[in-house]
Formats: sequence, C-alpha cells, structure tokens
Amino acid sequence: MQKTTRREFIKRSAQYGMSLWLVAHSWSPTYAQNDKLNIGIIACGGRGWGNIDGVSTENIVAICDVDENPLGEAAKRFPRAYRYVDFRQMLDERHREIDAVVISTPDHTHAVAAMAAMQLRKHVYCEKPLTHSVYEARKLAEAAKRYKVVTQMGNQGHASDGLRRAVEILRSGVIGAIREVHASTDRPIWPQGIDRPKDTPPVPRNLHWDLWLGPAPERPYHPAYHPFAWRGWWDFGTGALGDMGCHILDTAFWALDLGYPTSVEAEGEPHHRETAPKWSIVRYEFPARKGMRPVTLYWYDGGKLPPKELAPEINIEPNCTLFIGEYGRAWVPHGGEPLLLPREKFEGYQPPQPTIPRAPRGHHLEWVDACKGRGKAMCDFDYAAKLTEMVLLGNVAFRTGHKINYDARNMRAKNCAEAERYLRREYRKGWSL
Repeated sequence: MQKTTRREFIKRSAQYGMSLWLVAHSWSPTYAQNDKLNIGIIACGGRGWGNIDGVSTENIVAICDVDENPLGEAAKRFPRAYRYVDFRQMLDERHREIDAVVISTPDHTHAVAAMAAMQLRKHVYCEKPLTHSVYEARKLAEAAKRYKVVTQMGNQGHASDGLRRAVEILRSGVIGAIREVHASTDRPIWPQGIDRPKDTPPVPRNLHWDLWLGPAPERPYHPAYHPFAWRGWWDFGTGALGDMGCHILDTAFWALDLGYPTSVEAEGEPHHRETAPKWSIVRYEFPARKGMRPVTLYWYDGGKLPPKELAPEINIEPNCTLFIGEYGRAWVPHGGEPLLLPREKFEGYQPPQPTIPRAPRGHHLEWVDACKGRGKAMCDFDYAAKLTEMVLLGNVAFRTGHKINYDARNMRAKNCAEAERYLRREYRKGWSL
C-alpha cells in the first residue's frame, strides 16, 4: 500500500473535494443475485469483530483501525484488504472501490465517520448509539435521506423474531392502552462516577492516539479510556444509558411509536464533569400519539430496578421491560416475547398473526440485502436517529440537573438554556461533520 502523509491527505482532500463529490453523485450501482458488496471496515477491534463476522459474506476490501493490534489481526483474516489507520484517508483513496462501510468506533467518532461515508454515497452500518449527541443524530438522518443511501444502526435485537413478535403482541391491544413502561439494564460494567486520571503513561506503540481522539478534545492517553472503558467518559461515550438504551428501550419505542418526549428528568450519583453516574433513574414523558394515550417511561441502571410491587408475581431482573396497561402487564426480556400478567388471566392467549417482516438472515444481512435493493433495513437512520435522540435526552437532563421541557421541533429545552451545550458538541479542527 502506498503511504500517504496526513498533510498530503488534507491537501488532496481540499484540492479534490469537488471532484470526489461529482464521482459520488455520478453512479448508482445495481447488483445481480450473487453479487457481493465491497465493504470498508472502520474499526476492527472490540465490537468490530462481531460486525465483521456479520458481513463476512461480502468482499472486505479495506480495513481501518487506529490500534494496529486489531488491525493486524484483521489483516491476517483479509490479507488482500487495504490497511489504514485513518478512515478519512481510506475513504479518500478507496472510495471508488468501496460500496459500503461498517463503523464500530467509540461513540464519539460515529457521526463524523458516517457522515464522511454518506457524502461519498456509501451505504452505512453504524454501531449503537447512532451518535454522541442529539444534533448529530438529526444530521445523520437528514444526510441518509439526502444521499439516498441504505443505513442500519447496529441494534442487533431489532432483527430478532422475539422482539418483532413482542411489538406485534403489544400493538394488538391485549393489555389495553399502555400508560407506563419500566426498563432496566445491568450496566455499567465499566467505571463511572470517577475523576480523570492524573498520571500520563506513554502511548502504546501500536496505538495512534491522536486519531483515536478524533473529534474529541485533546487529552493525554491513559488505559482508563482505551480499549473498553471509554463508554463511561462523556468526551467519548454516553454512559450506561447511551450504551444500552437503544437496545433495551427499542421494544417500547417501536411498539408504542413513542417519538420525541415532551419532558425528561433524571437522578443519579455522583455528578461528575468527566464521567457518567454510577447509577441513574430517568423519567420520560410522551404525549398522546395516533390514538394512543400519553406514556411515562422509566429507565434504571447501575443496580437500580423497577419497584417490586409493580409485578410481585415475578422476579424483576435487569435487561427487561415491564409494560403496564389498562387490562394487564407484559414482562419482556430483551429480544424476547412477552410474559403476560397476571398469568391466569391470559392463559391460553393466542398471539396475533405476524405483521412485521422477519429477518431470517439476521440484522447485518438485512442491511446487506437492502443495499442490493432487496427489502428494507428496519433500523435505518430515520428510525435509529429518533431512538438515539430519545435515549441521549436522558443524559442531557442528568448533566444539567434539571427537568427538561423539550421542544422537539426546534431541538431545544424550553426551560433550560444550559441544555444547549449537551444537545450539541464541539469538534477538534479537521473532524467536524
């Protein structure tokens, strides 16, 4: 592979930006039955391995990671793939050879990588949460429509038969109008509620730290961030709520067509400028929607759980959701089918006929098939951006310390000017959307 310096890359990007735009807008490929996508991988380590496995039916033509250890492992598996440590350079040099990208970076780099790819008319699969900020979620949804690309957020449970069955059952009205939802997770399983490390160990030789930081503010390397615990740091991750909310809250968001909340408030401990809390409880209020009543949704993490009295006949565990309706309750494990309560009332219940298309080939290949014009990616950025925005508003409320009265149309908190700094973010030079 011919090496290109960072300076040369930036210079070429400025010189040829318009020509790349013209190339990206001048063709729209079609695929025969056995054709394969040419995919570029952005981040190979961590969740990247699972995503690579998910699209391994296709041609992996380029691989990128800021850590040369997972990059080297990926190169062993795909020896003919071009190797990069900077996804911007990969897209600049290989855009003609790449049809689609798979993004598995830490949260803070999702939006800049996805936007760069979509601007070149590349289909995008991006890990959850879709973005690091509410503003980014809005911009990615707009870009996906503008560039007419196929997108999918990495929310694997969304494609499971169990979750889609749960949505159908809840929509059937078996427990009546649903007025309250309680959802929880066993996360965080990484440190939260801590201060920034004071020591500055050397950067490992295999790690390109400046590229790892990407759009985030500059700070010294520390193993407290990479490779896993970045999730708890506000500059890089979105805490337990951001990490798991798109999974656990997906059933409620889909089944109840929740959309945007009108208010959000959060409690938790401790309040740290650097990191998410060790635990939190978040309350979302949603207005009436399409004939459905208003809904209150509660989120619990860090060992907190819904009150036992809400379902005394079962053992309330994390990673489940409890729906409270006018005729009964539904206890839904993540990705599974509901247990209707009380049991004796719903004994012999027959679920409705399926109305939602199934994804027998799984979440990744549902996206691959959609890229080839066969079916729809059900967790596309139009859907995923709204889900991500709802989730991230819980973090906004926690960080401000105020109940947020949310004006979704204008993307602002009507009663809290401080929220603006958390709805958006600042970017280091060279890394903006």
